[in-house]
Formats: sequence, C-alpha cells, structure tokens
Amino acid sequence: MVIHLVICPYTKVEESFNLQAMHDILNHGASIQQYDHLEFPGVVPRTFLGPLVISLTTYPAAFLARLLSLNKFVQQYLGFEGLGFYVASAFLGFCRAVRLRFGASVMRWLIVLMLTQFHFMFYLSRPLPNIFALALVLVALTYWLHQRYSLFVWTAGAAAIIFRFETVILLGLVCARRTSSGKISTSLRIIEYHIFHKWLNVHSLTAGLTVLVDSYFWQRWLWPEGEVLWFNVFLNKSSEWGTSPFLWYFYSALPRALLGAILLLFWSFIASKSALTFSLPAIIYIFLYSFLPHKELRFIIYTFPVLNTAAACGAHSIWRNQGKSVLYRLAGFALLGLLALNAAVSGLFLYVSYLNYPGGVAMASLHKLEGHRDDLNVHIDVYTAQTGVSRFTQLKDTWSYNKTEDLTPGGKDMMTFTHLMIGVLSDNHSELSPYSTTHKVLTTTFSYSGMGFSWTTFPFIHVRTKETLWILKRITDES
Repeated sequence: MVIHLVICPYTKVEESFNLQAMHDILNHGASIQQYDHLEFPGVVPRTFLGPLVISLTTYPAAFLARLLSLNKFVQQYLGFEGLGFYVASAFLGFCRAVRLRFGASVMRWLIVLMLTQFHFMFYLSRPLPNIFALALVLVALTYWLHQRYSLFVWTAGAAAIIFRFETVILLGLVCARRTSSGKISTSLRIIEYHIFHKWLNVHSLTAGLTVLVDSYFWQRWLWPEGEVLWFNVFLNKSSEWGTSPFLWYFYSALPRALLGAILLLFWSFIASKSALTFSLPAIIYIFLYSFLPHKELRFIIYTFPVLNTAAACGAHSIWRNQGKSVLYRLAGFALLGLLALNAAVSGLFLYVSYLNYPGGVAMASLHKLEGHRDDLNVHIDVYTAQTGVSRFTQLKDTWSYNKTEDLTPGGKDMMTFTHLMIGVLSDNHSELSPYSTTHKVLTTTFSYSGMGFSWTTFPFIHVRTKETLWILKRITDES
C-alpha cells in the first residue's frame, strides 16, 4: 500500500470531496465558511464522517508537520496513510478469520494473491466512499466468520447507511447463504433477532449520526447516502457518466482485478465445494449490480477479498497435492509462474497509473519553477483540477489559486491571471490559440495515451505518452 501511495500520491476527481474535506477539517476546523464543498459541492453530497475520523486520527502528526514547517502536501500523505491503515487492518482481521475457517495455508495464499494484484493494493489508501465502506465491510465479514452476528449487523448497517448503501446487497446475500446452508436453528435466530430487530436500532443510530454530523457541515438538513441512492438508483442519473454492457464486470473488471487468480477461482469451484458456497454471495452481488448501466471497478471492490479467498483454496489444493502426480507438480510450477505474471502486470498497471495525474505533477512543477515568487494568481482549469490538484497541493499561502469554470478562453477574466494551467486534449492544440501572443509556455506535462506492442524490441510492451497539460505564463509578468 505504501509503495503504491508513494508512486501515485495524487488523486482523481472521484476522490476530491473526501480529500478536500480532510484538508479543511485539518486546516480550518470549525470555520465552515472556508470549506471547499460550499463553493464546489459536487453532483451529490457525501458524508463527512469518514474524513472526520481520518483527520482526527492524523491530526497529531499533521500538527507536528506544521511545527516543523513541512509543506502542506505532507498532510495528504498522512491522510492517505491513515485511511490505508484502517483498511489494511480490517483486511488482516479478515485474513485471520479466514485462517480459522479454511486454515493457515489458505490465509497465506490469500495474502500472496492480494499482494500481487494491483487494484486492491492501489485503492487501499484512496479516499473514495467505496474504500471507507470497504473497511467496514471487511470488519463485518470478519464478525460473520467469527459468528459474532450482533457486531456483524452493526458494522454492516454502518457501511450501508453512512458510506455506500449497495453494500447491504452483498452482506444481505451473506445472510441468505447462511440461511440455506442447512444450519436452520442458528440461521432462524439470526434472521428473527439480529436482522429484523437489531437492524432498526442500527438504522436509527447510524442514520441519526450521519444526519446530525453532515447537516452541520453541509449547513442544511440531509442524509448524504440517501441522496446518493436516490440519484444513482431511482433517478439512474449515474448513467450520465457513461454506461457499460451488462456483463462488463465479468469480462473486463474481474479479469483485470484478479489477474491470474481468476484461473485459480475456476479450479477452486471444481476442487472445493466450500470455496464455491463461500464466494457465491459475491458472484450474485456482481450479477445484481450489473443491472445498473454505469459501471466502475471500484463498485465491486468489496468482493475481491471474498473471491480471492476462494482462489486461495484452489492454490492451496494445487500446492498440497504436488507430491501426488507429475501433473500436480507441473501445476505447482505454473502457480509460481502465475504469481510472477501477476506481479509483472501489476507493476505495469502501477506505471500507467503514475502517468494518469498530470494535474498534480504540473502543480508540483509550478511550485518548483516559481516558488521564489509570492504574487502569483493561478487559474486551474477543469482538466487540471480533475487529474491531481487538491488544496493540499496549493503550497503557497501568498498565491491565489482559482478554479472558476466556464471562463471565456482568452477573455478579460482569463487575462487577469499571471499563470494558466490548461488541459490540451485536441490534436491541433486549439485550447492554446487564444494565448499565443499574450503568454509563454512555462512547462508541459505528459500523461498516459495508450499501450504499444512490438515483437522486435524488448520489452515487447511499451507505454505511450503525450503532452496533455500546459502551464502558461503571462508575458507582461516576466521578470
């Protein structure tokens, strides 16, 4: 997790709310009118409870950083580390529960598989609502495996009501699987008491908590996740951000997330009935969630530990039986090769991700090039803001950083800024033409533009980049 964070320390637009909220809590405290979300509220409101917990956790270290006069970007690292600590701790707790259920060998294979996959390690510290929910989902699954059903209901309810309501589908399916598993007396007790009775208490308390806290920060009465649910599901407005085919999660997202473990998953379904029944709620959840047209890999990230547990059962079966036949011995060598391939592909994914934050890289370059000046007035366009810029990257208190949208290119307002950060996505660079005589190019930033293959050069796969972000400096302001 730390390696992924150090290589990719910036954020995309989906993470911006929680990131800006952490910044404002750490730096503005109770001065709500200075908070970023009041000026840029986003499409739907999000809860402050996650950022509040992370900010309180990291506040002592952030306070020490200020005393040592370290730049503000250190706080962003601390926030990511804080979130990553909670999620990683929840995952390790889940692993220990897997050890009790399936054995120590399966637990070890689970950890190895997850370490060689990119997406779970990458997202572990990203301030997305799904990742805040993931921590609670992992804790809930841990309680379920330990048969501590009361605590399961509390953590499952908190995950759904505060962060992501769709988690109730996955955790509800876990309950349904237990009901049909043959342990009738236990299951009936779970359903009768813990689910129907305690769910009301959980709903009331957690809903009351999020309403009270978030109404204070948003300066109006609201239940954030309720508004998100209404927007995404009932209004189906999420499809405005793109749609994917029904089976996209199965033929695209899961192969990229699990990599070679998906082969082990199929083998485990054949070799172990318990692995199949354990992973069935996750598979059904992905199928049901496929009905929503807008799809993203992070929406199903809660299923990765479950599916990898089933895949670990397959790996354990192959490794344990190596002495039985030549075929199993070959399968054992193939298993090691699969792990190596996983690691190589994950390394490639990490490098591509490193190239996906030109806004953050450009902001760091601007401070390096012009850090000696105290009078900059910088305009940040939408593309720049969405690819890595946050308030944590705005290091100079004497600079003015402006994210106003829809200003006329080359217009009077744009000419008031000393520096412009402009995303250029057209082939002819038409976005720069209004400033050809008034500004000079200070620097440019490259980003990922695709993959190339060549059988004549090694490595056979190479990553293509292109210039996508320009920093322009007004000529009249040159020193």
